[in-house]
Amino acid sequence: MRVITGTARGTKLVTLDSFDTRPTASMIKECMFSSIQFDIVGANVLDLFGGSGQLGIEALSRGAGFCTFVDNNPKAIEIIRKNVSAAKVEQNAKILQKDSISYLEGVGGGFDIILLDPPFEKGILNAVVPKLERILNDGGIVMCEHEATLELPQNVGSLEQTKRYKHGKIAVTKYVKEFKENGE
Repeated sequence: MRVITGTARGTKLVTLDSFDTRPTASMIKECMFSSIQFDIVGANVLDLFGGSGQLGIEALSRGAGFCTFVDNNPKAIEIIRKNVSAAKVEQNAKILQKDSISYLEGVGGGFDIILLDPPFEKGILNAVVPKLERILNDGGIVMCEHEATLELPQNVGSLEQTKRYKHGKIAVTKYVKEFKENGE
């Protein structure tokens, strides 16, 4: 597994050997990032189910301003640290070992892009997506990688599903948070 493009292009990333951690395939990663390519530069990114950190590292490599990596597995945190160092993006990264729901309930917000790739078939996205509206900036984007059999709601508060891509057994759903008008 490698960083596809940007400042860390070609950097080899290590992965975590676990049934719950499944690296995002290059084709899926490219699909996700081509969908948000014009929104990445300078963005404040959250990689909520960090795993190996490859999604957040790809965002940083493509010009994101900062990325917070969150994972509850101490081994994943170790892998993320190694990969962030290998990609030479440490100065733009914060790595936290924390449960996703606990993190979302305590964080202040201010994210422009949120990347989600949780363990499949555990119902995690249905619990997490409703908690994202509060921490996502207006016009912000949520990219969810999930099993193709999962149908996510069209709207979750002010988050609107704008795209859904299917690649075999994997799907990617994109949400965008609407802009508030006149301070509403």
